[in-house]
Amino acid sequence: MKTDFNINSLVRENIKSLQPYSSARDEYKDANIQEMIFLDANENPFENGVNRYPDPKQNNVKDLLAKIKKIPKENILLGNGSDEVLDLLFRAFCEPHVDNVITLPPTYGMYGVLANINAIENKKILLNTDFQPSVSKILATANEHSKLLFLCSPNNPTGNSFSNTAVERLLKEFNGLVVIDEAYIDFSEQNSWLEKLEKYPNLIITQTLSKAYGLAGIRLGICYASTAIINILNNIKPPYNVNELTQQRAIQRLQRLNEVENEIAQLISERKRLKKELECCVSYIEKVYPSDGNFLLLKVDDANLRYNQLIDYGVVIRNRTTQPLCENCLRISVGVCEENQKLIRALKAIQ
Repeated sequence: MKTDFNINSLVRENIKSLQPYSSARDEYKDANIQEMIFLDANENPFENGVNRYPDPKQNNVKDLLAKIKKIPKENILLGNGSDEVLDLLFRAFCEPHVDNVITLPPTYGMYGVLANINAIENKKILLNTDFQPSVSKILATANEHSKLLFLCSPNNPTGNSFSNTAVERLLKEFNGLVVIDEAYIDFSEQNSWLEKLEKYPNLIITQTLSKAYGLAGIRLGICYASTAIINILNNIKPPYNVNELTQQRAIQRLQRLNEVENEIAQLISERKRLKKELECCVSYIEKVYPSDGNFLLLKVDDANLRYNQLIDYGVVIRNRTTQPLCENCLRISVGVCEENQKLIRALKAIQ
């Protein structure tokens, strides 16, 4: 446990003194009167279900997440997709043209994009040949201006989870904030790092409803962190960053966890079946990497050729050959049974 960790030492100076915007619904306190008349926010008064501003704190969604994840709602921040959550971290903790972040390619490309947008240096430390963090290199590269370390686990595009030993050492020895992106955690047998949230005050975990929960279209990202970190992010987020329709749809889905768990089980089963068929039936596939995600990374003889051939067969996958350590690699999302069968037929046809 970090006993000397001080979040204030990482926060940008202008953020420390920031007076957050106070919306009409932030100022309103429930008076316990059944029929309140809201004349405070210059809204259109004609009821249509979405004429009022949404709850800026998303309390009903957070109540459900707190119960499901067994995490106090004070440790939860919601964003317009995980990308907004990640952007808030840059804006809260990284001083433009001064600070830096560390990313571990091949990984989710948005970390680097956000670093560029926010004028933050991105120190890239390649994963090793087993797609695991090179812990000693990371710690040797970090300096007093290294504010964020991004660990995508399970990792996109490689599909593997990072070793607990490596992550634990980074949490103990990295002097900035360690952001573990768990977008694909529901497809993994490994436990979420949420279990260690209280132990490590520098730990931030991001999750999403876009993958396992099947809600990519509503854009809802989740951040779990200490109350101190969540309070800082709440101060700088837009007042109504999660719209009413998104909140409603999220609540509906979170109330039907049996459906979600059934879909996850089906996707894991299809992932295993797909991996087996690809390994034994397609000669130009050199390797199918193990995966804890809802996708598989394949090494083929010629990624550009095979990608274009699949397009001609009406199958769209992701060509990752330009990524470090992924030469001639293709990433394939696991579909429903019928989609996976079409993929396999196409792969066999272009041999």
